[in-house]
Amino acid sequence: MAQAIAHAIGQREPLVAEAGTGTGKTFAYLVPALLYGGKVIVSTGTKTLQDQLYERDLPVVRDALAVPATVALLKGRANYVCHHHLERTAREGRLPTRQDARYLPKIVAFARASVRGDRAELADVPEGAAIWPLVTSTRDNCLGSKCAFHGDCFVIKARREAQDADVVVVNHHLFFADVTLRDEGLAELLPACNTVILDEAHQLPDTATLFFGEQTAAGALAELARDAEIVARTEARDVPELPDAATDVGPAIRRLRLALGDTPGKFPQGSLAGRADFTDALWALSAALDRLAAELGRFSERSEDIATVANRADEAAQRLARWSAGLAGRDDAPGEWIRWVDVGAQGFQLHASPLSVAEVFRRQVDATGRAWIFTSATLSVGGDFSHYTAQLGLGDAATGCWESPFDYGEQALLYVPRGLPPPNTPEHTRAVVDAALPVLKASGGRAFMLFTTLRALSAAREFLAEALEREGLDFPLLVQGEGSKTDLLLRFRALGNAVLLGSASFWEGVDVPGDALSVVVIDKLPFAPPDDPLLAARLAKLADDGGNAFMDWQLPQAAISLKQGAGRLIRTETDRGVLMICDPRLIDKPYGRRIWQSLPPMRRTREVAEVETFFANAAPPGS
Repeated sequence: MAQAIAHAIGQREPLVAEAGTGTGKTFAYLVPALLYGGKVIVSTGTKTLQDQLYERDLPVVRDALAVPATVALLKGRANYVCHHHLERTAREGRLPTRQDARYLPKIVAFARASVRGDRAELADVPEGAAIWPLVTSTRDNCLGSKCAFHGDCFVIKARREAQDADVVVVNHHLFFADVTLRDEGLAELLPACNTVILDEAHQLPDTATLFFGEQTAAGALAELARDAEIVARTEARDVPELPDAATDVGPAIRRLRLALGDTPGKFPQGSLAGRADFTDALWALSAALDRLAAELGRFSERSEDIATVANRADEAAQRLARWSAGLAGRDDAPGEWIRWVDVGAQGFQLHASPLSVAEVFRRQVDATGRAWIFTSATLSVGGDFSHYTAQLGLGDAATGCWESPFDYGEQALLYVPRGLPPPNTPEHTRAVVDAALPVLKASGGRAFMLFTTLRALSAAREFLAEALEREGLDFPLLVQGEGSKTDLLLRFRALGNAVLLGSASFWEGVDVPGDALSVVVIDKLPFAPPDDPLLAARLAKLADDGGNAFMDWQLPQAAISLKQGAGRLIRTETDRGVLMICDPRLIDKPYGRRIWQSLPPMRRTREVAEVETFFANAAPPGS
């Protein structure tokens, strides 16, 4: 793998490289990248791997090669304390909670003493504290070079360090933010480089779709209204129209949320077009934003704060107008963009997403004259990369697959129980729990149970709690949502016999080597819901072009997702475990063979007795 990457770097070409768990792919790309030299950007999908690269892998490789490369870790601006917003928040004194009032002096002291200003270094203030958005900046509310604290800005310092470094470690969101900013003609965020390495590259199609599209979120609009009220009180006390315009936005947001109904979900714009309550609420919000932008614009020369908020209001009004164009029959590019709404319990997001990112992403690759390395454990289906490369316009890129060195035939068992009901029936989740119970007994807990929907997760929690009590099994039950992901994983590792129930966020980026995790139960094949507006539009386009929507998109996507979930099980050469997939389609349907052949080469069984024997023959945990 390292040789293939070295060749791609030398030729300045793209390479799509799949490497199984335990291959050592971070070393496989770091060694040739550091030996070749020049500027290198390494982008990854999780903070965990970002920190691992910066703190462990990069120093080890650099020292072993005796290469004098400098390294920088660059995060998004929301990770750094902003002197301007901190000073304004302290002066204003209006905080969401009493607890935030206690956090404020700690942040003030931290900002004075810190070198980096990275909020992760301040353990006394929780990551989710409501005060953080008030003392950090966004691209929208940053004053830039006109800020009085520009010379001391932690974001500027971090970027300057990145500009000077040979290797910069970022995450995918920051990387794509830079790509889209350059598309808009703004200053480059990341240094020019000759090698781009995108680890956890299976996430890129979704991340690219997010950043090449547009979003208008209820929370961001409420934050805009709040900031407008603040500047009205502090910078324009003599203008009564300003606070009135700002306070009108909040009720308009709530009216639109009410019009969207009580059912959370994703809905295409067209399904809402005929509802008068929705369109009336949308026009009311547009009018409120237009008025706010106009009022702020009249006084924008008074201060940089007012000018910045005015610009944000104007951009928000324009985004909403573009999103609404389809409803008014003024869509400039019908079919190329999909407009849809994501409705949550509290708020909403209006999305305009490109039907495909292949062309725009390919332009980025072609325009730079750099080597682009895409790597992950899950990019192909049985060695076929065409589904992945088509999404990113990389059809002519070199590809390679390096299997895991683990002995899956000895270390793992794939178990598909007999007699399970179809996965779309109401009784399926209870049947999954019943089938998993003897496996959990045999393993002594030590299991992940992964579900494709939150509804199934919630039902399974209730069924499993009842079953454990009925059977007298003392396995601690950890459930997604009942604590942070980090906390749940720490408790899972420490307990040694726990059963953790999770959904999408536990399917990838989770590493529990050793005895603590010996069973991964997956309730059903992870086919994306066909009512997702963006997916539905892409499948329709594929069908219109003569393709097979199921075989060409849904099946390979499900196989790749299943590989991610299955990848939680065997993490080292000594791990042993059972992968239990509770979906009869894996056996009964002709396409099931294609899916299980894409998984690691585990021994397969349909008999629970073989699972019990597998664990009976294992060394006891901790021995």
